[in-house]
Amino acid sequence: MLSRSGLEGVRVLDFAQVWAGPYCSLLLALNGAEVIKVESERRIDHSRLFSVTLGTRYMGKDESPLFNTLNINKLDITLNLSHPKGVELAKDIARVCDVVIENFRPGVMSRLGVDYEALRKVKPDVIYLSSSSRGGTGPEWDYAGYAPIFAALGGVSYVTGHPDGMPSPISGRTDLLVGTSGFLAIVAALIYRSRTGKGQYIDLSSSEAMSVLIGEMFMDYAMNRRDQTPKGNQDSIMAPHNCYRCKGDDKWVSIAIASDDEWQAFCDVIGNPDWTRDRKFSDAYSRKANEKELDRLVSQWTMNHTHYEAMEMLQRAGVAAMPSFSGEELLNNPHLEERGFFTEIHHPVMGKQTVVGPPWKLSATPGKVSRHAPLFGEHNKYVFGELLGMSQEDIDELQKQKVIY
Repeated sequence: MLSRSGLEGVRVLDFAQVWAGPYCSLLLALNGAEVIKVESERRIDHSRLFSVTLGTRYMGKDESPLFNTLNINKLDITLNLSHPKGVELAKDIARVCDVVIENFRPGVMSRLGVDYEALRKVKPDVIYLSSSSRGGTGPEWDYAGYAPIFAALGGVSYVTGHPDGMPSPISGRTDLLVGTSGFLAIVAALIYRSRTGKGQYIDLSSSEAMSVLIGEMFMDYAMNRRDQTPKGNQDSIMAPHNCYRCKGDDKWVSIAIASDDEWQAFCDVIGNPDWTRDRKFSDAYSRKANEKELDRLVSQWTMNHTHYEAMEMLQRAGVAAMPSFSGEELLNNPHLEERGFFTEIHHPVMGKQTVVGPPWKLSATPGKVSRHAPLFGEHNKYVFGELLGMSQEDIDELQKQKVIY
């Protein structure tokens, strides 16, 4: 049940791997839930071994900064689900859990014997989240669930990119958006269960989680038959609205002007050169109609300033402006530092690590980073011994049989 301690008291059995599913359970863990991650020597979480995005391979199971970032606060057990005894142990753990998460292709969990129907028999009020590319039903249920695939199928890739260019092959960031959707669905299900006593099966389609982010574009097509295409950084109405080159190597600032007052404030900041009084830029409609020329003229000003200088001058005047920060600049950003966005933790193998903390701040039930990501199988003794009440002799025997493996 939800309480003033956030999700403290909620226990999660987490079969998810790689990015989308683990990010969902990470948000639960950061907000106080006890998350038990399930791996095995037969199925190690890929993010322990390599990063697809970076093309980096890691030497050992406990040396991946990516895994450490996505699995903070969690526990880890090794359980071989290809062994019948492993399946029975998974059911035993599910009995003492509130939530189950998995992000395998539809059908996998059913073949293993740990799908929703199987676990509902041992835990009638279980909340079970299945995250896949296109959901568990429909003609495309068996589509692969990699981020570029569901970003394309959800429509986000099609409308992302430069005008007249190719759609953008969006990757890992969409996994995180799907994980956030799953987290919110689980919290809603927990609230529903606290009121009714009933569990839920959540069939999350990753591509649909993408589609809801561009709902206005679907509505525009349904109502007006307009097929929207990539616009780069341009807005449908506002101009200037773009990312402009600044002084320095690959430095940029985003500027967005929504009204005539903001336009005049911008003109005042840049010294009211003659071109700002041209009739081509006298109102919002005219500025939008002459946007290419306007962008060129704005860039002539921004290129004489650093992205920080442009931001500070424009923000002081009430104009929306923000640099495009590099990773290093984000790490040293005073605003993020003040909010405690990054946290240092000690990992027993990798040493000191800088990780991202909870993405939001709650006054009564603040989330926190309490421990590093788990070592491979680190909590076998706690889960099988303390939670399930097994003797050390039984645990040792199951390890010999490669059930706890």
